[in-house]
Amino acid sequence: MKKQVLAAAVVCSLMSGAVFAQQSKEGPWMVRARAVSLQSANTDDTGLGLSINDKWIPEVDISYFFNKNFAMELILTVPQKQELSSSKLGKQIGTLDHLPPTLLAQYHFDTSGGIKPYVGAGINYTIFSNVDVLAGAASIDKSSWGGALQLGVDIPLSGNMVLNFDLKKVYIGTDVYVGAANQGSFKVDPVLFGIGLGWRF
Repeated sequence: MKKQVLAAAVVCSLMSGAVFAQQSKEGPWMVRARAVSLQSANTDDTGLGLSINDKWIPEVDISYFFNKNFAMELILTVPQKQELSSSKLGKQIGTLDHLPPTLLAQYHFDTSGGIKPYVGAGINYTIFSNVDVLAGAASIDKSSWGGALQLGVDIPLSGNMVLNFDLKKVYIGTDVYVGAANQGSFKVDPVLFGIGLGWRF
């Protein structure tokens, strides 16, 4: 009887060790690096027909997994310079920089083959700087709060590396002023499609 209990304890210990080794191989942190295509919705009620240019930007995100399904992701980039144009005036009317860090809560789905699609929702805080509109005759708010939605998938490659595809809708807007008079709002509200690599540790 004692031998059977001892054998069962050894088996349980070995199984626990195997499970721990498997879990430790996939730690709670993930870092991804993406190339992202920013395509803005460009809507406004100022009467100027405002728009910023579409462009590719670099993006880095850091995720923490509370368990195999739930994670938080912080998305970062460097300040991005954009050209601001007016369809009414028929020309570029200025430039601005924007820095849009975004925090998302995510749910990662379990599938066969290790492929992990996910959905996310969260908030975005955008800082506008180096604003030069109509040679200083116009200005905008210096920051913007808005929601963010996300769809993506991680595809395992080798070891702890994954191939990542990611689609986000981020709500960014600001008011436009000429002198002290509010001319209306300009909504950038970009769709961002990203492709990159991720590392889990």
